[in-house]
Formats: sequence, C-alpha cells, structure tokens
Amino acid sequence: MEVLGIDVGGSGIKGALVNSITGEMLTKRFRIPTPPSRKPAEMAAVIAEIVKHFDHKGPVGVGFPTVIKHGICKSPGNLHKSWMNCNVKELLTEYTKLPVTVVNDADAAGFASMNYGVGKDKKGLVVMITIGTGLGSGAFIDGELIPNFELGQIPYKKYKKIELWAAGSAKDREGLTYKQWGKRFNKFLKYVELIIAPDLIIVGGGASKDFKQFESCIKIETPVIPATLRNQAGIVGAAAAALHQAPRD
Repeated sequence: MEVLGIDVGGSGIKGALVNSITGEMLTKRFRIPTPPSRKPAEMAAVIAEIVKHFDHKGPVGVGFPTVIKHGICKSPGNLHKSWMNCNVKELLTEYTKLPVTVVNDADAAGFASMNYGVGKDKKGLVVMITIGTGLGSGAFIDGELIPNFELGQIPYKKYKKIELWAAGSAKDREGLTYKQWGKRFNKFLKYVELIIAPDLIIVGGGASKDFKQFESCIKIETPVIPATLRNQAGIVGAAAAALHQAPRD
C-alpha cells in the first residue's frame, strides 16, 4: 500500500511516498525548511503543503520530534512551547483533510529499522538513537515498540537535558570535530547502558552516514551499529506506523 511518510525535524520537514509492505521509498524526498517560529499553525501548513505536493489522498504517517501520547504532544522538545498539550493528530488531520497517524520521530526511525533495516529479527532490548537537532531514542523488546523512550532528556551537569550538550546540533553549534563530539556522544551512551542495559544500540539520523568518523570514540560494552536506512528511516517508519500503529492513537 502507498503511504505518505513525513519526518518532522528541527531544521526541515521531509516527505516521500512509501511502499508500506517493503519499506521502499517510491519517490524522491521533498523537503521544506521548518518555519523559524516552530509554532503549530505554521508547521501544520508546511505538512499540508507536502501532502499537496504529492497529490496524496490516502493515509499519512508523521514522525514528530516530541513525546506523543495518544496523538497529543506531552513535551515541546525543541519546538515552540505552544505545542505542549496540543492534539497533533487532530491538528494535522484538520490541515491535510486526511487520516493522520503521529508517532515520536525516534520511534518512527526505530520502527523502520526493526522492520526493514539492521534491527530486523533482532531480539532482546534494542534501542535506536537518532542524532540530529536533539537525541531521539526508540526502544523495542523483541521487536515490539515501547513508546516515548526519551533518553535525550536525561539531565547532565549544567544542562537541562543531555541532548543540548551531545546532539548533532551541539557539534555544529560549537564547531566540534567528530572526535571531540564523539567523546560527548560516548558519555551519553554510557548513561544509556547504565540505566537500561540494552542488548543492541542502533545509531541513526544525519550522523549515521559518518559513523566511521566517530566509531573509535565509542567505548561501551553494548554493541553499537549504524542504521542502514539513515535519513530515510524517519520517513519510512512514519509511513509504516500509519498502518501498524494507527489503532493505538
């Protein structure tokens, strides 16, 4: 079935049509910069514009960079504070006039990896870490999603949350080399290992394509591997969630 997957990020909102059975992207990605305000109405209008671009009339899956519970935003994350307690599912359904399923973006990326990528058939506790504006995380037990596992929210020293210090945006903002930033990312992974003791960690997001440049900085015992779907994972996972996760909204 053809589904429109949309990946909402802090800097850009991307979409593509996806075969939900195979996970294959059927079109090129279409990207629009995230509105500087990062407010609900402006971002919903961009998502509607992406739907219009593909002339799509079917289900839409959206990976969203905040905690989503029953379609409602429970933390604004790196977006505007007015997202707090906003019913994202209803808002996007209103703007697109189509059935919309909304999931946490890291959950979407993890869902793609566990169904179509390196996480397929992996058992035990598998954690997907997406590196971008923040540090998203999706957790799976024997392939079943545990929603909203937001490990990037762990407080760290003077920072309200560790992702402010260890996300890809911190690397760019402070002009760090991959080795300098990799030490920070390894510190984050140490906390992940200490708190939940996963069996496998999959690294996704924009930095996953450069995994070799910081792999030597990772010193934890848990196996850490790069995602193969990379930047496609958010789109592919959101599309799949539109079919597989809809009853849980």
